[in-house]
Amino acid sequence: MPKKTFDYQKLGLKCGLEIHQQLDTKKLFCNCPSLLRKDEPDFEIKRKLHAVAGESGEIDEAVAYQSSLNKEFVYQGYNTTCLIELDEEPPHEINKEALEIALQISILLHAKIIPLTQIMRKTVIDGSNTSGFQRTVLIAKDGYIETEKGRVKIEGICLEEDAARIVEIKKDKAIYRLDRLGIPLVEVTTSPDIKSPFQAKEVAFYIGNVLRSCKVKRGLGTIRQDVNVSIEKGKRIEIKGVQSLDLIAKTVEQEIKRQQELVEENKKFKSEVRKALPDGKTEFLRPLPGSARMYPETDLPMLKISRKMMDESKKSLPKLRGDVEEELKNKGLNKEMIKLIFKQNKLEEFKELLEIVENPNLVAKTLLVFPKEINNKIKVRKKLDKDILAFILEKYKKGKINEGQIKESLERIVKGVKISDAVKFQKTDMRDVEEKIMKIIKEKPGLSEKAYMGLVMKEFKGKISGREAMEIIKKLMK
Repeated sequence: MPKKTFDYQKLGLKCGLEIHQQLDTKKLFCNCPSLLRKDEPDFEIKRKLHAVAGESGEIDEAVAYQSSLNKEFVYQGYNTTCLIELDEEPPHEINKEALEIALQISILLHAKIIPLTQIMRKTVIDGSNTSGFQRTVLIAKDGYIETEKGRVKIEGICLEEDAARIVEIKKDKAIYRLDRLGIPLVEVTTSPDIKSPFQAKEVAFYIGNVLRSCKVKRGLGTIRQDVNVSIEKGKRIEIKGVQSLDLIAKTVEQEIKRQQELVEENKKFKSEVRKALPDGKTEFLRPLPGSARMYPETDLPMLKISRKMMDESKKSLPKLRGDVEEELKNKGLNKEMIKLIFKQNKLEEFKELLEIVENPNLVAKTLLVFPKEINNKIKVRKKLDKDILAFILEKYKKGKINEGQIKESLERIVKGVKISDAVKFQKTDMRDVEEKIMKIIKEKPGLSEKAYMGLVMKEFKGKISGREAMEIIKKLMK
C-alpha cells in the first residue's frame, strides 16, 4: 500500500521545537558537581508535594492533574548532596559559567539578549524537583535560523535547572535520585514556523550543531527534544522525548495523521502532552500546562546581564561544529576520525597535541585509537592522560622513538613501566633493515613503492618509521 502524502500547507500545519541541552558546568544554583553517580545512594527522604497557584492566582490544569494522583515521592541522595538540592537552603547566585554559555548560544542563534530579566519558578509537582518547582530564566528572544524553506524564528532561549533522575515509578510512589537535579539546561524554543516534517528535522539538526559547538555535556540523556504539532482544525499537542533526528520527522507525520483522523471522524479532543514512542506514534502523558504555573523566584534578585558580559561572550564565541569539521577534513582527517574526536569530546586535546607534531592523522591515532586498542588488550594499571601522550609525541618529534614505537611506548606505560623507561628501545641496525628490504624487493619484483611499503611495514611491525622505510625502498628501486 503506497504511503499517504500530505499537503502540509493545505492542512495548516504548525510545528515548533523545544530543545533542552545540559551544560558541562557545576550546578545552576549551588556549587555541586554535575555528575551522575552509579554507586548506591547514602540516604533517602520522603515527601508529598502540593499544588500552588501561579502568578495569575490560578492553579494550572497540568499541576492540578499531578496533584490528584496523590503520590509519595522518595529522593535518594549522597553524603555530598547539599541543602539546596534538598530544598532546605535558598539558592545561591546563578552559575556564571552556565550563564556565559547560554549567552554564547543566544548570540549564535541571532537572539536579542535581555539585560534585566526575572528568574521564575515553574510549578512542577510530578516529584522531579524537591521544591515542587523548577527555576527558569529567559535569557534571550527573537532569534532565527535560516533553512532551505525559509527562516524559522527562535522564540526564546532559557536557562533552567534539570530535574531529578527517575529511578522507579509506581502507581502510588515515585523514586528519584538527586544527582541530576540542578544541572544547568539551556532550552531553545522555536516559533511554530516549521512547515514540514523534513524542515523540523533540519531545524533540530542546526540547533544541535550550535549547542554542540559550545561547552555542553555529551551522551545519552544530555539533550532532550520536544515537538509541538497542530493542524488547522486540530489542537496543539506537545510531544515529549523525541530522541533522534529521524524520529522527529516520523513523529510529526504520525501526529498529523492522528489529528486528521480525529477531525475527519468529528471526534472532540483537547490540547495535551503526549509521550513519543519508538515507532513515531504517541500516548497520553498529561494535560498541556499553561502560564498559570509560573511565578517569580523570591529568593533571588533580578538577573542583570551587563554589556561587558555580552561583549566577553562574543569574544569567546566558539566556531560552529560544522565549520570545525570542515577544517579537520581539510587537514586530512577522514569522517570516522572526525566523528571520534567529537564523540569522545577530545577536540581541545587534539589541538594541543597537534602543536607538538603537525601530523593530524598520527595525533588522532595517538589520542583516540591507540589508548582504546591498548585498554582492550591489557589490564590497565595507568591511565593514558594528555600529559603522557604529549610526552610520547615530544620524544617522537625529537627522534628518540619512531612512529612504530609510539604505541609500544604507551603499552609499556599502561603495564606499569616508568614513563622515562618506556621510550628506551634498542637501536635498530639499519644495515640489517636494508638487507631485509632488498630481499623483499627481489622476492616480489615489479611492485609499486606503495605495495613494497605495505610489505615492509608488515615485516618490521613498527620497528622502523614509514619515512625511513620509504627512503630505503626508493634508494633500492633506482
